Order: sequence, then C-alpha cells, then structure tokens
Amino acid sequence: MKLRLELITVMVLLTATVATAQQGFFTPADVIKYTPDWHGDRFPDGRPKVPDDVLDRMKTVTLEEAWAVLQQNGFMHQYEDGWLSIHQGKVLVGRALTATWMPGRPDVQKLIETDPANAHRIGGMNAWPVDMLQKRDVYVCDHFGLKEAGPSIGDNVGNAIYARSGNGIVYDGAVRDINGLNELDNFVAFVRYYDPSHHYGSLKTGKLLNSTMVSINGPTRIGHVMAMPGDVILGRDGGVMFIPPQLAEQVVKTSEATHLRDMFGHQRLQEGKYTAGQVDAHWTDAIEQDYQQWLKQNEDHLPFPKARIEQILRDHE
Repeated sequence: MKLRLELITVMVLLTATVATAQQGFFTPADVIKYTPDWHGDRFPDGRPKVPDDVLDRMKTVTLEEAWAVLQQNGFMHQYEDGWLSIHQGKVLVGRALTATWMPGRPDVQKLIETDPANAHRIGGMNAWPVDMLQKRDVYVCDHFGLKEAGPSIGDNVGNAIYARSGNGIVYDGAVRDINGLNELDNFVAFVRYYDPSHHYGSLKTGKLLNSTMVSINGPTRIGHVMAMPGDVILGRDGGVMFIPPQLAEQVVKTSEATHLRDMFGHQRLQEGKYTAGQVDAHWTDAIEQDYQQWLKQNEDHLPFPKARIEQILRDHE
C-alpha cells in the first residue's frame, strides 16, 4: 500500500511538472535554468544581460565571423535567412525576448487567458511580450509562418515595441501596416511576409481563433534555429545570427582581431611590402612582428578602443 501511494505521488508530481513545462510561460527561475552557461548580469525576468559595450561592438561583426566562432564551439544551427527586411542595409543588434504561437485552440486559449499567473497581463496576447521588453531588446517570435489572417504586429504594436526597446524584431510570420513600420527609423525588422490582413488571437473577438500564444521567454524555433531568451541577435545583409550570450564577447573579440589583421594586410599589400601569397598564408614570425609593431604605432588611430588594442598586444607577449 505504501509503495502504491509513493508511486501515485511520483506520477502526480511528474504530471504537474510536464504541465508546467508545456505551458511555456517561463518564470525567471526557468530562464536561469535553461541558460546555465551565462554567469553575468541578468534582467529581473531571468534573461542574460550581455553588456551594452558588447552590443555596441557587435554592430561591426559580419555574419561569417560570428558563424565561425559558433561553429568552433559546437553551435551548428544558429543562422536563418529568407527574410523580408524592413530598413534593409541597417544592422539589428540586441538581446532576445522570445515568444511562440501555435494554431489556435479555444480550450488552451481559455486556460492561458484565465490562468491566475497571467492576471497581471493587459490586452491581447500579442501585447503580452511587448510589455516585457527592455531597452535594446529584440522581440523574437515564432508565429509558425502564418501569412493570411496572421499579422499580430502592425504599426500600433510596432510603435509600442519601438518605444520600449528602441529596436526591431525577428518575426517568423507576417506583419501589416508596413508603411507605418517603415516610418520608424531604427525599427530594423526581419519578417517572413507582409500581408494587409490581421490575426484573430482572442476569444473575445467572436471570430475564428487562428493562433494562440503558448510561450514567452522559452526556447523558440525560428526556422532552423532554436532561439533562447537572452541570445544576442545579429541581423544584417539579409540574414540573422542567434548568438548564445556566453559567446557574444568571444565573437566580438575575434571579429575585432580579424578586422585589424585585414587592415594591416591590406595596407602592406598596397605598399607592395608583401605579396598576396604571403598575406593569405600563415604569417611568418617576421610578418607577425611587423603586425605587432604596426598595432603599437597606430593604436590611437584604429577603429577600436585603445584598451582592446593593448589587450591584443598583451595576449601576444
């Protein structure tokens, strides 16, 4: 009898755990649990808070440079393209706040909308993650590629996102009011489609429910990528890289070192001091010494902080 009661207790606990995980509205403790390799500051919602300085420096990183560092660290599926871009040519950098929609189910929708844990939320589900955004966040949302009757972001929600974050979005679905979104100078956005329709995401509309938000601040699928809350988003040149927060600074430092070596190599090629074969190959000790001397002579005039140049010099000693 005792063993049977213990088994029943275990089954109840497991069922409760699964139900909580399936609901997907992650608490700060959940976010911390799922981002264990980040050891820096965090937002009150638990998301890793990569420093602003790293975000500033990330704006010069190319997709290839970021990709190489992620591959070296075993992150093989962090890039996604095939986007419709708003403000094409500008760079999107920020910290991810994630959300996930699924095809609408009235029973699940009612459960989520009436859950006491969501009693503090205001308005429709499409506003819930927007109200959580912080400055320099990027709203990263899986709306399962829904196009017709799919847009949950138009110029009103877009203005709210922009007011809170000063940033744009990565949205696996359709947006509407694209003319109004274009008026927001730095609303750099990567979306799948434009469509003039709008979604039905509330039971109060009396319309067919076509999508239900099932997760905020949880793992989110964007195409071939698993995006996590606190990932650093690098969107440029038609593609988006999702950089785990613990690798963001390494990506930046590797990029800066690459840029400096390219500057030196291009200058020496133009001067005729070295051949293309010498610069493209593994550098000899003589070229390496020349490069270190070049860094010392130009550290006040290079496009990176002097402290970063001095760190590179120290690392070579």
